Amino acid sequence: MVGTRRRALERTWKDRCNVFVQEKRTDPVCGLTDFEETLLCEDLPCKLSFERLTAVGDGSVAALSQSVKLFLAPEQEIPAGCKIVVMRAEKPERQLVYTRSGEPGLFTDHQEILLVPFREYA
Repeated sequence: MVGTRRRALERTWKDRCNVFVQEKRTDPVCGLTDFEETLLCEDLPCKLSFERLTAVGDGSVAALSQSVKLFLAPEQEIPAGCKIVVMRAEKPERQLVYTRSGEPGLFTDHQEILLVPFREYA
């Protein structure tokens, strides 16, 4: 049963996400093994949060640092190294592509996953 706090949190989850994983596939004809991107979860309600944007100076060069966090239901299992495509609820809709960084913070009513920009599968 979903509690009052969870329903309140879910009302803020205006974004949607799809989760993809790499799966090993063996060609039955030639026996070659390759990896294929496979959809694990589709259209999950979530909230993408940009926690901080910090200018860090090293002499005359400035760099930007940003912490990106994904909030979603606690029962969703998001494996490490997967590709997460977030569709923002803004107009026009934007798609942002990330991967999971570290272990998720699991709470009673939600989970928080730190994200980094997706470059390639490990």
